[in-house]
Amino acid sequence: MLVQKFGGTSVGSAARMRALVPLITVAEPNLVVLSAMSGTTNQLVAISAELLLGNQTKASVLIDEMKVRYHGVVDELLDSARPQGHELVDAHFDRLHNLASDLFTTAEEKEVLATGELLSTALVQFYLEEKGIASALLPALDFMRLDEKEEPDMKFIAEHLAKQIAAHPGINLFITQGYICRNSKGNIDNLKRGGSDYTATLVGAATAAREVQIWTDIDGMHNNDPRIVPHTFPVHELSFDEAAELAYFGAKILHPTCVLPAQKANVPVRLLNTMQPEAKGTLISGAPQGERITAVAAKDGITAINIRSGRMLLAYGFLRAVFEVFESYRTPIDLITTSEVAVSLTIDDHTHLNEIENELREFGEVTVDRNQSIVCIVGSFGADTHGYASRVFAALRNIPIRMISYGGSEHNISLLVDTSRKNETLLALNEGLFADEFLTRGVQ
Repeated sequence: MLVQKFGGTSVGSAARMRALVPLITVAEPNLVVLSAMSGTTNQLVAISAELLLGNQTKASVLIDEMKVRYHGVVDELLDSARPQGHELVDAHFDRLHNLASDLFTTAEEKEVLATGELLSTALVQFYLEEKGIASALLPALDFMRLDEKEEPDMKFIAEHLAKQIAAHPGINLFITQGYICRNSKGNIDNLKRGGSDYTATLVGAATAAREVQIWTDIDGMHNNDPRIVPHTFPVHELSFDEAAELAYFGAKILHPTCVLPAQKANVPVRLLNTMQPEAKGTLISGAPQGERITAVAAKDGITAINIRSGRMLLAYGFLRAVFEVFESYRTPIDLITTSEVAVSLTIDDHTHLNEIENELREFGEVTVDRNQSIVCIVGSFGADTHGYASRVFAALRNIPIRMISYGGSEHNISLLVDTSRKNETLLALNEGLFADEFLTRGVQ
């Protein structure tokens, strides 16, 4: 089984839907996961926000605007199946109007947000049927389910997806929706973290796929942020651990949650570009990559908290008490460093920052630094290797560093800098760490 996922830009118009069909493999069993058309989910979020506020008239106007757009896509995409396409669009937007005219809660909001994927997959299926390409539409709501902890129920997914596939003997190509699912109570829900990419790696793991392909508008994961740094290049091969670190610390092409299902099932993930299908992209797998510095990523919106207290000296239980404060407010910690009398840590969720700060003052003096960025240098740094840290710090000799985290992972050196120095930091690391690669590639 091959799994191919196409994002919102890949199905963002009738032209893009037609262009993705030649990229779909039919020579082997293939499960294609589709996102909603680009912009659709944001529009559905806006509609839901108005309905939650009770602004039914404004929501109805937004619904009608979307309906016009989708009827235009049907006219451009379909020929013989055009009547079915218009009927489909009418049915979905009539349903949205019905939801808008009744009591609207977060449960109905989940149903609204599912509309985009249901439309995009059905329209692509109509187009495939017109072209005489044998395929079957597998409703994700029939096999994608969350458990009571709102985590994917892998046993349920594997069993029910296998039944769905078996119900279509002789068919090699299957289309399904990304992002949407049902919760443990059977109500429509969504995967939240990672969206359609998460669906792709979950079904890849459930089917023990040969490979999961994530098709986007970028030619793989780059060695640095191309929006800031000139002359970046795609990294052709990454380990699962390297990819997870890069995704968590700022590489936008892949959500960190998406790596885990594939890693657990040892299913390779390939990142490809629909705009440049001939590009090699990035292969993420369990294959060892050897000692190296691979890439750099940065994560903004970080706050550093320092707790200084003489009670730490020769004491036990102090760190546990500090961590319990963050646990009580369900606030994850990114980096942490300690000394004999102080602990510094970082968070990116500021929802309960004031409450956390007040409680921590019971332990000692607390200082808070906002507008920080974590810069993460990813590679393979085994305990017996040497020289990598010196290269990093030599490149950053002119940049103030607020915190350093090194040794917690064999794949990560993390630094905290003021966000005003982030771009300078990324540029310096690119020059200091990848100059030889630039020469090899002929980049000046």
